Amino acid sequence: MKGLKGIIPPLVTPFDERDEIDSGALRSEISFVKRAGVHGLAVCGSTGEGHTLSDDEVRAVSEIACEEAGDLPVVVGVIVNSTYQALRRVRLISDLPIAALMVTPPHYLFPPTADQLRGYFRAICEQSGRSVLVYNVVPWCYLKPHDLICLMEEEDRVIGVKQSAGDLHSLATLISQAPSGRLIFTAIDDLLYPSFVLGADGAIAGICTAQPFWSVGLWESVEKGDHQRALEYHRKLLRLWQALEGPDFPARVKGALILQGVRGGRPRRPLAPSALGEELGRIGTALWEG
Repeated sequence: MKGLKGIIPPLVTPFDERDEIDSGALRSEISFVKRAGVHGLAVCGSTGEGHTLSDDEVRAVSEIACEEAGDLPVVVGVIVNSTYQALRRVRLISDLPIAALMVTPPHYLFPPTADQLRGYFRAICEQSGRSVLVYNVVPWCYLKPHDLICLMEEEDRVIGVKQSAGDLHSLATLISQAPSGRLIFTAIDDLLYPSFVLGADGAIAGICTAQPFWSVGLWESVEKGDHQRALEYHRKLLRLWQALEGPDFPARVKGALILQGVRGGRPRRPLAPSALGEELGRIGTALWEG
């Protein structure tokens, strides 16, 4: 968990026209977010279409991220449907200098019970030896704050939560009641500002990839107590979110990167490239202003 704080963009995974990973584009994307001053990198998450990646592809993407990160910590997403799959996947990256695993609950139709979910995360911690951030995003397999707090109390390697699904109420509860030293990251893209004011340890949110400069500016403004400047960043990010939000979200983030001259690649089929529509067009070149 060393160094996990601040803006940690969940990178897109650029694909080419054959739906293969474009490693050169991924390296360019990492260079772009590093120029913005981000505080870490996250790969193979939802924005990175991690649910579409094979074990070998997760290994390849993670390896590139670790090579390009420099001093930045790297978080790797694990989006699978069983303990067996999760353990097989983390074994493939066991030699890489990863700061933490970002693990969703199983995301297919049949949700485990709360006890079974806690067992899922405990097994990953114990058998991988890795630190784990619970990525609380799957609506039909959602962990309530009480269950997350119990899990953090029971398992030392569960170092925190990435709270998503637009649930600022649960984020506030976790910030106020989580065991001391645990990390609570926000993934509530349009409410990063109130998340930071409430005390979130940072953000791992797709909007931070689409506009890392504004996201870092917002974080630094709150850290300095400059709330007038922070509110300006919030309003800009809110406008951007209103254009980004949609069921084809990874495609839209890639579209935002492409508008800024970054090789975002195409989304993996069946998703199609997104032009982002008129709203993002009205924001225009302001996207890449720092």
